[in-house]
Amino acid sequence: MGLTSQTLLLLLAAIAVAATALVLWLWPRAARRRPLAFAGRLGLLVLSQVSVLAVLLVAANNEYGFYSTWNELLGRTSGKQALRPGADGGKRPPALVVKGQESVGLGPKEKAGQVDRIEIRGPVTGLSMDGYAYLPPQYFQKGHEKDTFPVIVAITGQPGVSKNLITQVKVPQAASAAVTGKRIRPTIVLMVRPSVVADRDTNCTDVPGGPQALTFFNQDLPIAVNDHYRADNARGAWGAVGNSTGGYCALKMAMTNPARYGAAAGLSTDLFARQDRETGDLYAGNKQIKNESDLTWRLEHLPPPPASLLLVASEKGEASYYAQMRKFAEKAKAPTKVDELVRDEGGHNFRTWHEEYPDVLRWLDRELAAGR
Repeated sequence: MGLTSQTLLLLLAAIAVAATALVLWLWPRAARRRPLAFAGRLGLLVLSQVSVLAVLLVAANNEYGFYSTWNELLGRTSGKQALRPGADGGKRPPALVVKGQESVGLGPKEKAGQVDRIEIRGPVTGLSMDGYAYLPPQYFQKGHEKDTFPVIVAITGQPGVSKNLITQVKVPQAASAAVTGKRIRPTIVLMVRPSVVADRDTNCTDVPGGPQALTFFNQDLPIAVNDHYRADNARGAWGAVGNSTGGYCALKMAMTNPARYGAAAGLSTDLFARQDRETGDLYAGNKQIKNESDLTWRLEHLPPPPASLLLVASEKGEASYYAQMRKFAEKAKAPTKVDELVRDEGGHNFRTWHEEYPDVLRWLDRELAAGR
């Protein structure tokens, strides 16, 4: 009969009732002034108290689970335990697939690096995206086969395609020149677009009941990179950078996931998610989600993230972005660090971003190295 069984509790209750009845029946016979009668009365009291106490203790044990077996109650090992592995349901498909190499005129991969065409298949969100990955020359050199490399995620604007980062902004060319010129450490540079679904500007936001865009960048993308490449996964070893909407995404990634993205830069970017026909309803009427999507609001109302952030804008040519940048920098407090790169002239265009990227890559490399 188990210690926690209902049968035991009912049996003890019946014994308690019988013991009480027995005490009431025998008590007159024990009511005498003799030693034997005194011992009898004491025995009847003990019997009644023990029987009632047993019921209470078993009931309490059943309610709160102090002991599950008689062996546990008596301090003995209750049994053996064995691990039974469950069915794994098959191996998870790779989250990153290399579809070939993109020729961008860098030269031999062992000297200048290589650009892979990739497809990311998010195991968390189920979303997918095409993109590119620049691998530094050290990735292919002898003696570096076991090296891991920091990662910078470069995000283009919206609407846009990731190839604009190659043909217009020339990110892999800038990265290769910086690595071979020893101005930055050998680094993997991922090049993607900000939208995770076709024909919708998701603004790197986890839309209630819709695409989980921020989760894609914060969780799926790192899983995908680590499925295929030798990435450095030390705390804050990754950086992010983007222009326009991509810059908003990059800053948001570092502010929401600083354990992964230790530094981020936004070029000519809003610091909040504009809602329009292309975005649709990003917040489903939830004011808190809307507030948290405003990066300046986050600095004012939430604990400051341990991340380094860089904002880039022209004081003359980009008045709106410059005003947001100044307000954002004024609200920053430790451990958040905010730097500003102010241009005398420039605008919201590929030529300007192409000119800014070499300085931004050096800034990211310096900040990521300082955080180690």
